[in-house]
Amino acid sequence: MSISRAPGCGWAGEVPYTSSCMHDLTLLRSHLPAVEERLRARGLDPGPVLGNFHRLDAHRRARITEAEKLKAERNALSDEVARARRAGTAPAPIMDEVRRLKAEGESLEKAAAAAEEELRAVLATVPNLPAADVPAGADESANVELKRWGTPREFAFAPRPHWELGEALRVLDLGRAAKLSGARFAVFTGAGARLERALAQWMLDVQTTEHGYTEVATPLMVNSRSLFAAGQLPKFAEDLFRCGDADGYQAGVLRENDHWLIPTAEVPLVNLLRDEIVEAAELPLSLAACTPCFRSEAGSYGRDVRGVIRQHQFTKVELVCFARPDDSERAHEGMTRDAEAILERLDLPYRRMLLCAGDMGFSAAKTYDLEVWLPGQGTYREISSVSNCEAFQARRANIRFRNAKGKAEHLHTLNGSGLAVGRTWVAVVENYQEADGTVRVPAVLQPYMGGLTAIGPRKDWA
Repeated sequence: MSISRAPGCGWAGEVPYTSSCMHDLTLLRSHLPAVEERLRARGLDPGPVLGNFHRLDAHRRARITEAEKLKAERNALSDEVARARRAGTAPAPIMDEVRRLKAEGESLEKAAAAAEEELRAVLATVPNLPAADVPAGADESANVELKRWGTPREFAFAPRPHWELGEALRVLDLGRAAKLSGARFAVFTGAGARLERALAQWMLDVQTTEHGYTEVATPLMVNSRSLFAAGQLPKFAEDLFRCGDADGYQAGVLRENDHWLIPTAEVPLVNLLRDEIVEAAELPLSLAACTPCFRSEAGSYGRDVRGVIRQHQFTKVELVCFARPDDSERAHEGMTRDAEAILERLDLPYRRMLLCAGDMGFSAAKTYDLEVWLPGQGTYREISSVSNCEAFQARRANIRFRNAKGKAEHLHTLNGSGLAVGRTWVAVVENYQEADGTVRVPAVLQPYMGGLTAIGPRKDWA
């Protein structure tokens, strides 16, 4: 792949959030009412969200105009100084005025720069703008169901939830997990552990060998610059796990030598191309990684407290695509189909939801959620979220490509789960359960399970 370093982007040490542009400032300045309308579609009040954008932007531009005016005056006086010297007269009074204009101009330039930094700090917390075809709405009640696949199985007995099945089979141990690490952790044992590993390996094989993704093994710790670029900082700092060298984290400062556990492999995958320019011929570039993910779930207290639906640590096969702007809509549909293919080959009923603006993630312009049927709970639950972030992350990460005219412009980034391994484990266990408490192994997974066709109760686990 042909990649070059973008000029002027070799940051080191600490930099403010404001060193990167989160939104197209020209768009905000020229079409602010339209921007405010899209924020309202997310259920947000543009006033508090945009803060003092109007005042700061007007103040910045006024200071720049004044500084340019003073510079023109200073240049004119400098010409007078030169003429006075040629005529042999004393230019001291004029030189004093030149120095005064220079000092005043520098002060105005500093004021303009300070307003620019404050302006961009405001924009660091403004979410991506929803695409035009995303429905307005503040929460999941406004999401739109686009399709359903598969028919939920009719059981001749009352299907049990995965936490009951897993513990009865002695392949899931939530009690010992709590002893080790506290709530929202799980221990898989025996065939349960092998099933999780088989799912992850099979998913990764399908996405790489059949769907054309390039496998990447990434670090599980990233710095704050990487988290900012992906849209995790500053808004979601409390949802992240910090390592020891991030204890001194300050909002507004990005570092390259601190460490945070990744909430998703999307973060390192997107940042692989940070501050780089990609040749258009190399796009689309599709990457896949299977990693543990770590989330504090700070905003989900009391939700999904039973089982392994919402965990502090979970495994996920993540898909990321870098695409040209005119190709990202097609890439979004393709990534969603790649995730759906996993569910279909497992014969797991699901539905595709188009998320409303207010239910989308911070970085997303458009999102499809795939929800799998869980008979033990009698409901559909999210198992994959596939988002087109358009140029939002690319601006924060300064990722560009050379278009047909050779000009560098921001590309589009997309990400999605292909799939969340733990939730797929749940779906398999609940959908493939039998009346005697055993769980059948889907045919596509049997080669990854050493030929095992069913999971029965363990006898060697006290």
